[in-house]
Amino acid sequence: MITEAVVLQASSLQGDLAVPTRARGLVLFAHGSGSSRLSERNRWVARALQRHRLATLLFDLLTLDEARDRRKVFDIALLGQRVQEALQWAWQREDLSGLPLCLFGASTGAAAALVAAADRPQGIAAVVSRGGRPDLAQEHLPRVQAPTLLIVGSDDDEVLELNRWALRQLRCAKRLEVVPGATHLFEEPGTLESAAALAADWFLKHLPHRPDA
Repeated sequence: MITEAVVLQASSLQGDLAVPTRARGLVLFAHGSGSSRLSERNRWVARALQRHRLATLLFDLLTLDEARDRRKVFDIALLGQRVQEALQWAWQREDLSGLPLCLFGASTGAAAALVAAADRPQGIAAVVSRGGRPDLAQEHLPRVQAPTLLIVGSDDDEVLELNRWALRQLRCAKRLEVVPGATHLFEEPGTLESAAALAADWFLKHLPHRPDA
């Protein structure tokens, strides 16, 4: 496993990259409002994906100053641009350029991931949203081509309805998975493990075959 603290040059966003031996793909994490690359939930999911030989990049969507501005925290267009920047950074790294790219979004980060996926229709292998707000990417949803999995807790009632609406707008391969007993943050015993397993299965199912992987 190779780990590295990185900086995305255009906006000085900070990230944490982990690349397992013979990685099969790279998953970029887009966190939600009020969170950062240091989110323990996303870092836990990242470690679970790494065990499946998936490289992970957790990065901040906003600088510290920007994160203090609530308008920017919910500016989905800006957040989507930041995900695009991270994708471009990964494409330009010689040691990562051969890896298929996937996106994992939580809360508002899920909307940002879907905006980026809509704008890069051929460049994303798969998208997973955990407790996400895909509805905030509403006009972009019909343009998403990457297979998309929406994971929501059964007790996250309002978000579950919003995800059901978003699912109907998507025109790609898609699925909604409801984790029994989970609320919005998947804090209940076993629920985050279930979400991580669903995400890993979805990514691995949709990664293109690489003979050297």
